[in-house]
Amino acid sequence: MTDTPLWTPSPDRIAHTRMTAFMREVEDRHRIAIPDYKALYDFSITRVEDFFRAMWDFGEIRGTMGPRVVEGLDRMPGATFFPGATLNFAENMLRRRDDHPAIVFNGEGQRRSTMTFRALRDRVAQVANALRREGVQPGDRVAGYVPNFPEAIVAALGAAAIGAVWSSCSPDFGVQGVLDRFGQIAPKVLITADGYFYAGKEHDLSQRTREIQRGLPSLQRTVVVSYTGHGTPAEDSRTITWDDFLANASTEVRFEALPFNHPLYILYSSGTTGVPKCIVHGAGGTLIQHLKEHQLHSDIQAGDRVFYFTTCGWMMWNWLVSALASNATLVLYDGSPFHPDGNVLFDYADEAGMTLFGTSAKFIDAVAKAGLAPMRTHKLDSVRTITSTGSPLVPERFDFVYESIKRDVHLASISGGTDIVGLFAGGNPNGPVWRGELQARTLGMKVEVFDERGRTVTGEKGELVCTLPFPSMPVAFWNDPDGRKYHAAYFEKFPGVWCHGDYVELTEHDGLIIYGRSDAVLNPGGVRIGTAEIYRQVEQLPEVVESIVIGQHWDNDERLVLFVRLRDGVTLDADLERRIRTKIRENTSPRHVPARIVPVTDVPRTKSGKIVELAVRDVVHGREVKNKEALANPEALEQFRGRPELES
Repeated sequence: MTDTPLWTPSPDRIAHTRMTAFMREVEDRHRIAIPDYKALYDFSITRVEDFFRAMWDFGEIRGTMGPRVVEGLDRMPGATFFPGATLNFAENMLRRRDDHPAIVFNGEGQRRSTMTFRALRDRVAQVANALRREGVQPGDRVAGYVPNFPEAIVAALGAAAIGAVWSSCSPDFGVQGVLDRFGQIAPKVLITADGYFYAGKEHDLSQRTREIQRGLPSLQRTVVVSYTGHGTPAEDSRTITWDDFLANASTEVRFEALPFNHPLYILYSSGTTGVPKCIVHGAGGTLIQHLKEHQLHSDIQAGDRVFYFTTCGWMMWNWLVSALASNATLVLYDGSPFHPDGNVLFDYADEAGMTLFGTSAKFIDAVAKAGLAPMRTHKLDSVRTITSTGSPLVPERFDFVYESIKRDVHLASISGGTDIVGLFAGGNPNGPVWRGELQARTLGMKVEVFDERGRTVTGEKGELVCTLPFPSMPVAFWNDPDGRKYHAAYFEKFPGVWCHGDYVELTEHDGLIIYGRSDAVLNPGGVRIGTAEIYRQVEQLPEVVESIVIGQHWDNDERLVLFVRLRDGVTLDADLERRIRTKIRENTSPRHVPARIVPVTDVPRTKSGKIVELAVRDVVHGREVKNKEALANPEALEQFRGRPELES
């Protein structure tokens, strides 16, 4: 491990971060010294009530805090944050009422728009009043089958304003995938679009919308936004256009004052092992966690322009929306990040003046493999922070960011999940960036690493756990009245401790390295190996575009099988196999070397771009993959079935 960080913030930069401002406020309020991040982190997990009370005030949350910050801190699950508080999430997103841009939008160059804070507030008011006119009440569900366009944000905030619960899927989901999700929560209103653009093509949603309507008997109204301008609304008496829905709706907004844990969002597990779990998140927990992650960990300030490449089916969309509470402008992009080529998002960064450029590890890897060097072709002057999530960012891609994208930038590899609509580990704008590491455990999150016996370890691989309650724990799972599914999902392995399912290591810098999902950990000869350890080596080879590795049951043990997607024109010959094995052996251990290496033309992934080792493992072992609708490319699974290379 190198002793030199890749990046260290300048003293002037540190002096002006929101993190530094918060540290000074805590010092003044509590008459204690907070000289560095470690001291602040220790304060946040040992004085939980003081920390979250300070965060409420620092984030200028609009609402009534109540007398207590948390009850039952010794119970997990069972703790309650801000039990007497009331607030409205949408009201906290709509603080500004001026003509500064609130949303800047680019729909693959086909559609562009800018919406001011004043216009956003008026539109949200119209949606809220139109929903009330439809009889939607607090707790009712409003569903979105929508592209990442401004109307999705307007609809979500309109629902939140009246206490309805928002849930969304991106339009690349098939009908069954949508019904597997929305069918469980029985929405009253569906917001959708006539179509969407991707990779230069127009996709009509009319037929899918008709099928979804037939599959959702709870629907009272379907609202269709004219986005492509060429689709036709579904032929149904319950269907109305967006413009007609908002017609005559008042721009006077009334925000319902609701309890801290009133449901705000329903998000979904990936659903690759069965029907997706419906995860209910509360308004207050989502708000205070995102304010903390945005302002303290990502240094989002008023007037910043915040971008995340996401769809409405990934939790990073929900995370992005909350930047409005920091008086920042949201920068949206809907479409392919590689159309017409891999420069499109960097072009947009310059054009829109992004200050935070949020993306995935897979995107950074793809840019590197395409031989691009944005540092030489773009200015990127405004970009202060680059965030990466979705899968582990390997050390070599940390190098790539600083060598080929921007030298003076805060690179924050972040990790959390849909389960908490937030982060367990993230950035520290006041601290150094170390190669291959997530900088810090996020404030207020008592993250530890447990070995298989439940003992805390440092410098060893183990399970990522959280040993104290936190505000954005799910309020509940939908249709789980006794909480059994909820408990089984997080607390079965280590009672009273949140076990997240990531295989990680806590480093000497107090950062984290993520080695993959625990349920995908390989176990040849009883040695636990994280899949990311192998991907890191294999995908450095220029011939390999991407890979996926599984453990195959073999001879009363487990052998490693590596599938590789190769560049066009490259074949898996004996020389390439030898170089792959040598690369793995020399940089990891002989245990990491696969018994079989098999070429494939595609790697199956979820809608949010995560590769699915478990689904491939099931196919190889002849087991049914229960929910192919959760995959972006389910057809890719067929090439893993019955491979003769795996029969000997």
